[in-house]
Amino acid sequence: MNDFLTDLIDAQFLTSMLVLAIGAHVMLGCAAISIWIERKLSSYIQDRIGPNRTGFDFGLPFLSFLRGMLGLGQLLADGIKAVTKEDYTPPNADKVLFTLAPMLSVVPALITFVIIPWGGYFYMPEMTLPVIGTIGGENVAIAGVEVSIGIIYLLAVASVGAYGVTIGGWASNNKYSMLGGLRATAQMISYEIPMGLALLCCLLIAGSFMPTEIIMHQREHGWLILSLPVPAILFYICVLAEAGRAPFDNAEAEQELVGGYHTEFSSMRFLLFPLTEYLHMVSGSAFFVLLFLGGYDIPLVGALSTEATGIIAVLLKFGVFVGKTMLLVCFAIALRWTIPRVRYDQVMMLGWGAMIPAGLLMIVVTSVMVHMGWTSMLPMMVANAFMLVVILVGRKVLAGMFGRSVVNHKIPMYGSRYSPVEGIAVDAAPSHPMARQDAPA
Repeated sequence: MNDFLTDLIDAQFLTSMLVLAIGAHVMLGCAAISIWIERKLSSYIQDRIGPNRTGFDFGLPFLSFLRGMLGLGQLLADGIKAVTKEDYTPPNADKVLFTLAPMLSVVPALITFVIIPWGGYFYMPEMTLPVIGTIGGENVAIAGVEVSIGIIYLLAVASVGAYGVTIGGWASNNKYSMLGGLRATAQMISYEIPMGLALLCCLLIAGSFMPTEIIMHQREHGWLILSLPVPAILFYICVLAEAGRAPFDNAEAEQELVGGYHTEFSSMRFLLFPLTEYLHMVSGSAFFVLLFLGGYDIPLVGALSTEATGIIAVLLKFGVFVGKTMLLVCFAIALRWTIPRVRYDQVMMLGWGAMIPAGLLMIVVTSVMVHMGWTSMLPMMVANAFMLVVILVGRKVLAGMFGRSVVNHKIPMYGSRYSPVEGIAVDAAPSHPMARQDAPA
């Protein structure tokens, strides 16, 4: 038994277990804080204040200094409210699948983080543990698992989330839920193809499936968002579509499907579906940071190099990685309140008629550039400019061939702040001083 434990448990095993335990809570914390960021950011975009009264004083006088706190306590209040609501199951629903669907949805979203190298490498000094013996004296990866197929694992696990949405829509025995589940499935399958093509462009340039080696390549040759800007845009659009975020939230379109695949869910089972969406958004943003934004790297900062293996360097790298990820989450939230929902037929047309052909063009051009050895930043930027021109010209040619454009033209609403009545200035901002202050009154 002692020999078995000695062979099984080493420095990397203990580190991976610790990262898994901490990482799961970090992911849940990032998803929770993303909900608060969405409420505050959307309120600022709409000239509102947003949650600002619920703190952590719980009505107790001696905790009055925790009152307000920018409304951070609203997360706890909403969670308690959702969990304590009636857990209703429709009489004709498939009760087993109705219960399993939220779990099948949230678990894949929660375990996608395990291959992300949040903190690079850490040098673990030698130590002696009871039963196990002496371990350490080597570099260990700050990741749940470090495998050569890490990127493939992330794609495979993320795609499994479609089953939870589909089963949830079918098990509800509701026609609107069923339509929402079918929409979500078709959308996920459609946008996995261009996402994979954009990912292949990165892998061709980096020459490795190992997440750490992709970061090392970007530190040596520059972030891939500069070398591959067009695949980066394509990949980020696919991340939004895979997560079901606006403007691709057709699976839960309230105007058409009441609430979509989670219409019949309530209490904790309903809470797991929005949690899944935010977990997908966080993991997708972390994936984008890994591939295109250098991971934990910041140019010319030696403390963030791969060779820096001290505890301070690990904490700095972790902070940089999480900071970049949350900035992308904020960008996705801003997109939701900037771009209106795309019509479902346009979502599918965009995927199959535009993004997949564009992805095929990108993979062909990138393969030629790699074969010729022109993979430095300047030649790749020229190649991407060429691809962008071809895509725009092809769009115009196809629109002319079919005799119509699929773009929705903006219709001005006379008298609104963007189309005011002549001679009248429209000011939609609140005028009362109390409505402009963020502190609770």
